[in-house]
Amino acid sequence: MNRIASMHTLLAALDPVSINIIDESHKHAGHAGARDGGGHYLLNIVSNHFAGKSTVARHRMIYSALEPMMKREIHALTILAQSPEELTASL
Repeated sequence: MNRIASMHTLLAALDPVSINIIDESHKHAGHAGARDGGGHYLLNIVSNHFAGKSTVARHRMIYSALEPMMKREIHALTILAQSPEELTASL
């Protein structure tokens, strides 16, 4: 299973309404984390679990779900985490 598929599997614990993961590792070629094999990813996730939670709490939930990959497979993660209501309001 590739990294993005593994991330989708782990993030399923947050019951996402939508999820989009983009591998941006190519933008960081030569970077220390990239040399060690860790990827750089952009995560856009919408979940009811984020309703009423602060940005820090949302990020902690995501990092907790992805913990098995954080030490080696993921070097950097840019996160946009929203509740469905926030997504609707931003449209």
